Amino acid sequence: MTNLAGIPHQIAAYLLQIEAVALRPKQPFTWTSGIKSPIYCDNRLTMSYPEVREYIAESFAAIIREQYPDTEVIAGTATAGIPHAAWVAQKMNLPMAYIRDKAKGHGKENQIEGIIKPGQKAIIIEDLISTGGSSIKAALAVNEAGAKAQAVLSIFNYQLNKAVQAFADAGIPFQSLSNYEALMDVALEQGKIQPEDIQALKAWREDPSSFGV
Repeated sequence: MTNLAGIPHQIAAYLLQIEAVALRPKQPFTWTSGIKSPIYCDNRLTMSYPEVREYIAESFAAIIREQYPDTEVIAGTATAGIPHAAWVAQKMNLPMAYIRDKAKGHGKENQIEGIIKPGQKAIIIEDLISTGGSSIKAALAVNEAGAKAQAVLSIFNYQLNKAVQAFADAGIPFQSLSNYEALMDVALEQGKIQPEDIQALKAWREDPSSFGV
């Protein structure tokens, strides 16, 4: 049985181990948006590590069993959430679907691929929550299809205030296996960052747009 309390730090340790996430407060990364960031996260790498992806899938399943036991379908976000949704659905013997960023421009013009029936209770699986925009869009697509998005569950969460507010405004619950604070704790324990780096890392989380300016 998965120890729910231990999940955030174990996931953070795995992400650091496989270099799916990196902290670089003195040499920040530049995101596509142009924002300078001390963290870079690529959770797609978890697919290539059986032990890591198994722990992620079992952690998601444990949370769903305990907190959302009436879940009827697992829906992954395209594209990074799809494999994890599939592994969770397999573990729980539940139907699985996935949600595109937008409806296709041809054929049946589906935004949801697979079957999510009206009235069904769904869990959305996402790899990463930054500002929350794409995750919320996926959850709302499920609701608009007549089903009920019970929550968005992600592997990692930057814990940005903008995301917290966006989910609250949309009325969509969300939860993550690991997060920025847990990552800082583990990285500090492992010597990947130094105590003097913590202030800069926390400053980015409070105001990403002004970091490194």
